[in-house]
Order: sequence, then structure tokens, then C-alpha cells
Amino acid sequence: MHDLTGFQRDLLYVTAGLDEPHGLAIKDQLEDYYETEIHHGRLYPNLDTLVEKGLLDKGEKDRRTNVYAITARGRREIEARDDWEQQYTSELTT
Repeated sequence: MHDLTGFQRDLLYVTAGLDEPHGLAIKDQLEDYYETEIHHGRLYPNLDTLVEKGLLDKGEKDRRTNVYAITARGRREIEARDDWEQQYTSELTT
């Protein structure tokens, strides 16, 4: 996960948290978080990068809609990142 941008990490986390996430659902979640419009030219190339890295799988829901699913490797990367963050933030939650 160390070689991902912050935006790519956010994409991975959002995808992991949605049921059958498709591009527009992911985009909507990120727009709510960032409070700004996420352009297709930013969204889809970054999703494709996560697919290429083996962190997401990409499939077709229909001819117009792709769906994404987190892979086992993607889940392991999130868990490792959460563990790493906890060593620095655990004092904040006590």
C-alpha cells in the first residue's frame, strides 16, 4: 500500500465498504468525503491502477456498468495499513 497515492487508498477503502460497488457509487462516496467533484478522468484510471496492482477485481454488471470487488490481497493491504496506523494513533482513542 506504500506505493499508492492517498486518492488510491481512499478508492480501495470505499470499494471495500460498499456492496457491489460500481464507478458512480464509488465516485459519489468520494465526492461526499472530499466535498468536491471527482472527474471520470481521475476516477477510472486510478481504479484501473488498483486492478493492475491486484488490489481490486473488475467485472461487468451490464454493458455500461463495471463493478469492482476488493481482492484478498487488497484486504490484506488494508489490514496491514490499519495495524501500521494503530501504532501511531492508538493513544488518540484512549
